[in-house]
Amino acid sequence: MTIRLIASLAAAATLASCASYEPSTGRDTGIGAAAGAAIGAMAHSSNRTHGAVAGAAIGALGGYIWSSQMEKQRREMQQATQGTGVKVTQTPDNQLKLEVPSDISFDVGRADIKPNFQPILDRFAQTLNEHPGTTVRIVGHTDSTGSDAINDPLSVNRASATRSYLVARGVSAQRIAIDGRGAREPIADNATEAGRAANRRVDIFVAQPAAG
Repeated sequence: MTIRLIASLAAAATLASCASYEPSTGRDTGIGAAAGAAIGAMAHSSNRTHGAVAGAAIGALGGYIWSSQMEKQRREMQQATQGTGVKVTQTPDNQLKLEVPSDISFDVGRADIKPNFQPILDRFAQTLNEHPGTTVRIVGHTDSTGSDAINDPLSVNRASATRSYLVARGVSAQRIAIDGRGAREPIADNATEAGRAANRRVDIFVAQPAAG
C-alpha cells in the first residue's frame, strides 16, 4: 500500500513539474515541486522517503506566483534599501529575496539588530502589512569561524531576532518561518576577511503561494 502510494505521488509530482512555467500566472510549478520535496523531507514521519515524495506532489501543484503586488513590493524595497548594500532580487522560483550583509544587520558573534538595520526592517514590515497574502522565511548565516556548536544557534538567533522585530511592528508571527544554516551555505571565500564578512548575513524570502 505504501509503495503504491509513493509511486502515485511521485508520478503526480513528475507530471506537474513538466509544465514548469505558466505564462498566464507566472507560476513556476517545477520549482514548486523541488520546494515541496524539501519541506516533505523535513516533516516528522516514520518514512522520510514517503514524506519527501508527498511534499513534492503538493509543491508541484502549488508553487509561487510573481504578482503585481510582489513586483510592487520589490520596487518599494529596492528604493528603501538603495545605497545600503542590501540586495533585493527575484529568485528563479518567484520569491522576493532580501540579502542583508553583516555590516548592516549584526555585529560579529552577536544576534542583536544593529541600529542601521532598523529603518530597513521598519519599511519592510510596512510592505508586509500592506500585502497580507504573502509568507516570509528568514534564514540566518555565519562565517566558518568557530564550531557548528556556536554557529548553528547563532544563525538561528539572528533569524529569530529579525522575526521578533517584524512582529513588534504588526506582522503576524504565523506568517514568518525562521531557519539557521550556520556556516554551511557560504556565498564567498571564508579564507579572506571580506569573504567571511559576506557570509555573515541574513536572507529574507517573501513568497505569494499560488492557488491550488
